[in-house]
Amino acid sequence: MSSPEKLAGSVLVPGFDGTTAPDWLRRKVADGLGGAILFGRNVVDDEQVAALSAQLRAERPDVLIGIDEEGGDVTRLDVATGSFVPGPLALGAADDVELTTSVAAALGERLAACGVTINFAPCADLTLAAEDPSIGVRAFGSDPVKASPHVAAYITGLQKYGVAASAKHFPGHGAATDDSHHALPVLPRTEAELHEIELVPFKAAIAAGVRAVMTGHLVVPAWGELPATLNPKALTDVLRGELGFTGAVVTDALDMGAIAGELGKTEGVGRAAVRALIAGADALCLGGVSFEEDELNRIAAVIAAAVEAGELPLERLAEASERVAALGTPPVSTPISPVDHRLGLEVARKALRIQGSPKLDGPPLVIDVETEPIVAAGPMPWGLGAHLTELVPGTRALKVTADGIATAIDAVHGARDLVVVTREAHRHPEVREFLAWLRESTVDYIRVETGAPGPDTGDGPRIDTFSGSYVSLRAAAEYLA
Repeated sequence: MSSPEKLAGSVLVPGFDGTTAPDWLRRKVADGLGGAILFGRNVVDDEQVAALSAQLRAERPDVLIGIDEEGGDVTRLDVATGSFVPGPLALGAADDVELTTSVAAALGERLAACGVTINFAPCADLTLAAEDPSIGVRAFGSDPVKASPHVAAYITGLQKYGVAASAKHFPGHGAATDDSHHALPVLPRTEAELHEIELVPFKAAIAAGVRAVMTGHLVVPAWGELPATLNPKALTDVLRGELGFTGAVVTDALDMGAIAGELGKTEGVGRAAVRALIAGADALCLGGVSFEEDELNRIAAVIAAAVEAGELPLERLAEASERVAALGTPPVSTPISPVDHRLGLEVARKALRIQGSPKLDGPPLVIDVETEPIVAAGPMPWGLGAHLTELVPGTRALKVTADGIATAIDAVHGARDLVVVTREAHRHPEVREFLAWLRESTVDYIRVETGAPGPDTGDGPRIDTFSGSYVSLRAAAEYLA
């Protein structure tokens, strides 16, 4: 059995800066580092990602290379253009399980060509709370019975090409109203309610053969005060014991505010890493921020010290190391192909929900009301204006932020064909006020909502896309044109 120091490094999976592997990362991988996570900051195009993966794999063939490529609003490969496939909520709205399998297979084939070994998807969460700031369009829906077949189908399609799927965020984030990037959410469920609601999609994921499950940083009071990531009741008793999961347990990023909190990026993460391993976690993600070699060394030292002190059994750490290595199995060798939008557009068109008769009489004024994207998504191209400008000559396009609503109100006066595009308008007071002003005015307008629809469904002509992906916005523009 390897030394505690070596094993400690083998369960760490950090993020880093740059579009090529820095020297320190290559040294760490050669020395046994578990793997690395790719973010938008690491991506130029598929060829570059494949070259980056090859750099890491040249240091060690079984290195884990992970990515958050959910499709839709959370994309890394298409961070510069918008995703080539709709997100999960649009797939749930289309409600064609075979199409969900096809979309996930397209993602899996593309990720395999890029050399990725694990995709931190799909979300097995449910969209349950209107004010939830972190899931929304990332889930397949709010009904666990209807969402579960899509979770299973996504896993089947993605793993077809040897890319491991990771169902997240156990036990389910959708009913929590805090974002774990910043605070520690509480999931107000009894154990019976969990089994009836949140855990249903995870059971479907396990039955479908999902190779990994990612933990959620949230507290279930029925399981005690510890968040699930650090909670033996959640990971060992429930996930492995009651649900029978035998694959790898991956933590959500331990440097997120819900876990590291006020303890600091290295000391706080080191102690969190120990407690996660004791609870039953295997791969420890350190992804939201960029880490450097000395920081990883300090975190590994905290883990090794916990072994030496008898707090963390060496056998538990070795077990975790083996499971992480299994997630580094190279995917099926597939060639890189040009991005094809045809499948994504087919699903996006099927997902559109139409209210009234949202058709244009002439070139419109398009107001894209931009709001802050969720942290998991980050900034990427969004809006309908560019699409309609291309499809309908004479279209005028205006982008405003929630703080710049006055500009939008000024522009509305005199507009004959008006299209207002929002992203989860119900979560932004300024946007709600703008829509209320429009409803009370004499202005005729078409509303396009690209996020999870909220309770504000009293508009006139309306299109819901359930996704802010490139193909979803294109499908809405085509319908209007």
